[in-house]
Amino acid sequence: MRHLFLDRFLTYVKFDTQSSEESDTYPSTMKQLDLSRHLVKELNELGLQDVELTKHGYVFATLPANTDKKVPTIGLIAHVDTSPEVSGKDVNPIINANYQGGDIVLKNDPVQVIEFAQNPALKQCIGHDIITTDGTTLLGADNKAGIAEIIGALTYLIEHPEIKHGKLRIAFTVDEEVGTGTEHFDVKQFDADYAYTIDGETVGEIEDETFCADTAIITIKGVNVHPGYAKNQMINGIKIGSELLERLPKDRLSPETTEKREGYLHPHAMKGSVENTEIVFLVRDFTVEGLKEKEEFLQTICNELSGKYTPASLSMEIKESYRNMKYKIDEHPKVVEYALEAVKRSGVEPIKNIIRGGTDGARLSYMDLPTPNVFTGGHNFHSQKEWISIQDMEKAVETIINLVQIWVEKS
Repeated sequence: MRHLFLDRFLTYVKFDTQSSEESDTYPSTMKQLDLSRHLVKELNELGLQDVELTKHGYVFATLPANTDKKVPTIGLIAHVDTSPEVSGKDVNPIINANYQGGDIVLKNDPVQVIEFAQNPALKQCIGHDIITTDGTTLLGADNKAGIAEIIGALTYLIEHPEIKHGKLRIAFTVDEEVGTGTEHFDVKQFDADYAYTIDGETVGEIEDETFCADTAIITIKGVNVHPGYAKNQMINGIKIGSELLERLPKDRLSPETTEKREGYLHPHAMKGSVENTEIVFLVRDFTVEGLKEKEEFLQTICNELSGKYTPASLSMEIKESYRNMKYKIDEHPKVVEYALEAVKRSGVEPIKNIIRGGTDGARLSYMDLPTPNVFTGGHNFHSQKEWISIQDMEKAVETIINLVQIWVEKS
């Protein structure tokens, strides 16, 4: 089955599609569209219908139903962009055939080692063919593996018309990694009843929960005077910001001290001067209530520091990012049940899991398109140590094929 997706995946990762948090355009980088245009060509060659590149950079397409049975329209979604955190230019994928265990030293940067002890999923991949980077870039399995797996499944369905499926809608989005992948996504135009992002990690996992996410922007107004004459007059906004950060707990409430269902306050960026300093916090929790508790904690610190350093002041603005998609997906339990059954039919033990992050599916679920997340088989996303098993990619393709059949059977 690997002939359906492997060459495509190895081609896709050669496209540099990093998105950018600093850009004010949409997409945030125009180079993402190079892959989008390539995908339009491939989908047309496969014979899909309604293939288009929208004005906002989304690729949409349709595989028509091949059954007269009334079946919900199912969407399959992946994103073309890669993380801004690590270079996606000149990716050199390496296939480690018939992996037999142990550490994997990356070819062009021996300092970069995928350690067996730190990657428990490798134990389940003995005998597999493992794709890694050469150590100088990320791989791009997040989310080019998802794209390849979707197109691989479409190819199989087209080649095997005896497999019945309803109408399938395909979407390849931009800017998911910078949190704006669905900013211009027209759900009405997409016209699916349910959807799945193929954007997860470990084989067998179906994810129906994300964080609730806000951004807290703290603005510190200091008092600036000439430093030579500043005694008893200057109030340094940078130092106030440092004191704020010092007041955060050392053993909890941070990404580096939390796991599973624990949320956090993450000082993500800081810039400024004596007079004007800004700190951007990522606020995360699996419940809205937990999110608000963390924001109130941060506001209390701001209030205390404002009182301590008057006439300097601290103000906080909250911007909503996304909410836990489980609140919406639980209203449609079959969308997850069918996905778990599809995994089981592929010969893998299904695992229902949570995402300590967000996906396009989180926002789409709040746009009346319930969209849980399906595994790709990838690991260590956003790093030079990213890797994926070809055999696990095969299981993702099988799962998609099983999934569309289940929707026909259960309808």
